Amino acid sequence: MRHATVFADYGQFYMQDAEAHGVAMRASAATDPGRVAGGWTQEAVQVHRIGLEPHSISIGAARSDFVETVLKVCETAPALVPESEHVVEADLDVLTGAVSVVSCTEPRRAENALRVEPGRYRVRVSYVPAAPPPSAHPDVDGDHFSYLIEMWPSREPAPLAVVVQGPFPWAN
Repeated sequence: MRHATVFADYGQFYMQDAEAHGVAMRASAATDPGRVAGGWTQEAVQVHRIGLEPHSISIGAARSDFVETVLKVCETAPALVPESEHVVEADLDVLTGAVSVVSCTEPRRAENALRVEPGRYRVRVSYVPAAPPPSAHPDVDGDHFSYLIEMWPSREPAPLAVVVQGPFPWAN
């Protein structure tokens, strides 16, 4: 398990196999000029709160500020956290065996990475109301959440699923 405070610049941060994601993005840049950056389709922004790209999940944050994250690897699907305001699940292919929680504008930090077996994982992102982290800026608008990211091995691909739909609009 990794606890990390990351800067959610532009109201987002990523959970990804960063090396595999970089390779995939470089390969598709020339062949897919209409690709939506970060996977942020209209539905992703308004309903899912996550965007999907190869080997990466963009996680929408309720504020452009420092946010607390917890990345946890489980053997099977864990129980839902009852106080979660919003919960969404999606698949993530991990090729290199390293997953990280990273800011979109800051360099990757090794301490935010976890080693896992390469393969397909189901990832659950839970938006849990929380107190602000010590590094949060008091003058930034938006609710405070702890972003709980749980992942477990998955044999079969499954579609993105909103398990608990939070309120709309959900962020300032």
